[in-house]
Amino acid sequence: MIHNQTLDQQFNHRSIRAFKPHSLTKEQLTTLYTAASHTSTSNFWQQFSIIHVTDPEKRAAIRKISKQPYVGANGDLFIFLVDMYRNQKIRQAAGKDDGLLHTTDLFQQASEDAILAVQNTLTAAESMGLGGVILGSIKNDPLKLIQVLNLPKMTFPILGLQVGVPDQKPQLKPRLPLQFIAFDNEYHRDFQASDLADYDKEVAQYYDLRDTNKRIDSFTHQIAGEKLDKGDNNHRDQLPDAIRQQGFSQDW
Repeated sequence: MIHNQTLDQQFNHRSIRAFKPHSLTKEQLTTLYTAASHTSTSNFWQQFSIIHVTDPEKRAAIRKISKQPYVGANGDLFIFLVDMYRNQKIRQAAGKDDGLLHTTDLFQQASEDAILAVQNTLTAAESMGLGGVILGSIKNDPLKLIQVLNLPKMTFPILGLQVGVPDQKPQLKPRLPLQFIAFDNEYHRDFQASDLADYDKEVAQYYDLRDTNKRIDSFTHQIAGEKLDKGDNNHRDQLPDAIRQQGFSQDW
């Protein structure tokens, strides 16, 4: 396997959830924004934006939505938006209607722009000696988050990212063996859950030996567990309504 500085950084990625009480410098912020802006983008439409959340009340509200105590605590909190508001305004200035902006296809393309920008930003942060964690939990209550951020229609919060100076060094989580995720030419349909027995042992050992939040668990147990069971309705069930409320996927 090939190794270089960039690859070794990627191979050693781990989510950081504890940060020292330092804010990013203006130079660090500009560097992260620039890295985000150079992300690959569908059709060069650049349909994403970033909100840097510094207001303590907004950070507390997002923490409550996320149900994770580290969200909006130490470190810098960013919310990445699907953003077609800007391009809608450009079309209006040109005397054009919204065209395809309200379609599911365009929402997916804009979502891809924003999600790729999140990863680019995190990779840049880690290259600077910082740590970070991607926050899907901001969508626990999408309608509330839209209200907290006072977002206009044609924008949607797709992911959060918290970045800062690490105050922990968690162990590296074992990942699925490559034969289960990388295929040649066609999907391998002959997978059986029992094929992951060795990987389950590795994951169980990781949870048993890690420094914090030790537990008895395995990969297949997590997939077959309560998080993926059908249960009571929660605010995440509002995602389709929230997406359409913001003006997207009107053809869906």
